[in-house]
Amino acid sequence: MGMDWEPWPPLQRKSNHVFVKLLVLVLLLGLSFRLLFSRSAVFLPVSESPAAVAETASSTAVVVGVVGDAEPREGSPLTDSAAPVTEEVFDDGKASQQGTISNADKCDLFTGEWIPNPSGPAYTNASCRFIEYPQNCLKNGRPDTGYLFWRWKPHGCDVPPFNAEKFLNAMRNKSWGLIGDSILRNHAQSLICLLSKAEEAVEVYHADQYKSRRWLFPSHNFTLSLIWTPFLIKAEIFENDDGESKSENRLHIDTLDKKWTSQYNNFDYVVISGGQWFLKTAIYMENNTVIGCHYCPKLNMSEVSLEYAYSKILNSVYNFVTTSGHKPVVIYRTWTPDHFEYGEWFSGGVCNRTVPYKIGEFNGSNVDHVMRKIEVEEFRRAVVVEGSETGVRLKLLDTYELSWLRPDAHSGPYRKFHPFDKDKNAKVQNDCLHWCLPGAIDTWNDLIMELILGE
Repeated sequence: MGMDWEPWPPLQRKSNHVFVKLLVLVLLLGLSFRLLFSRSAVFLPVSESPAAVAETASSTAVVVGVVGDAEPREGSPLTDSAAPVTEEVFDDGKASQQGTISNADKCDLFTGEWIPNPSGPAYTNASCRFIEYPQNCLKNGRPDTGYLFWRWKPHGCDVPPFNAEKFLNAMRNKSWGLIGDSILRNHAQSLICLLSKAEEAVEVYHADQYKSRRWLFPSHNFTLSLIWTPFLIKAEIFENDDGESKSENRLHIDTLDKKWTSQYNNFDYVVISGGQWFLKTAIYMENNTVIGCHYCPKLNMSEVSLEYAYSKILNSVYNFVTTSGHKPVVIYRTWTPDHFEYGEWFSGGVCNRTVPYKIGEFNGSNVDHVMRKIEVEEFRRAVVVEGSETGVRLKLLDTYELSWLRPDAHSGPYRKFHPFDKDKNAKVQNDCLHWCLPGAIDTWNDLIMELILGE
């Protein structure tokens, strides 16, 4: 082996040369010792920036599920989002750390990008009989299939695909409650389709209009309940499934909906979401007395802001959860943006893109930012105020960013069966809020599984 330094000198060399050489050797050895054994040395992995290392060193927050992008990043649409959210999970009365965002074996599940996925979806629209027709885009004639071949890739890690057998085995003899609006119903269809790869679900209950339902997976004694309550509170709703109203909805913002609170004690796991219905015209009531209205210019009432109503309602939801004697795992799923362009759902809006957005290409609307900010703030408040004595296990499923990046994955005009068969230029109402199945919404369940079983 070749050497690039001079060998030790002969003894007859001058002593000062020896002294210099010895001095150099001592310095080299000292430097090597410091580099190898000093505790203050910091070695940066290729994939981790100095800022990330600094964050790891300074962070003491415990983050469980709340790994969303709570502070704005360059190129992120969350320009008005809240401070970082922290939470603790309590199991048998003991706090268990689940890692931090910058931990080497954890990452921010909810910040990343969509990358090509040649293997495609975990199931097909033909293999799952639980897809409701407005979300069965291929059956309804959607001609393109590119939206099926993407997967969510968080920065710095991967999300494993949903494992139905593992999930059902872990949930043996347990019960889930999914509480919210039609987007949560969309979410529930995805979950059942994924689970049906391991065992077929059996419907054991449905309400008159099939908006609330319950399924049983017999061999695992696992039940999944869907409770339709779009406002999460007591509400008198005067709107049909096409969004047509005969009167303003009346909302009792100080009273939670008994449809879900009366069943809460039956569940080991609860998923809650809402929000979109609060954009609608509504009369607000407290103590059975009208206090005002949201967007009612013809009624000569005081305006009740979205911020006030939504904050108050989420505060009531979390107060119920944290003070209840029953302590399930509670997952709150954040706001889902729509992707209407050139109008709204009622004014010719469309969503005809065929590929995901890139970061910075779409920033969402002001109301998107406002509603998600309220959700994050109320979640943080529930965690911080209640502390460890409640025994509640709270998780935030922050699907906001990964959802607004997928304008291509909605039902669009294919919420109806073959809408252009008779007239290729027909004007049809688009659905740019709900999601095709299979599709991007399946990722929400990949993330839920990672939150509850990936630990």
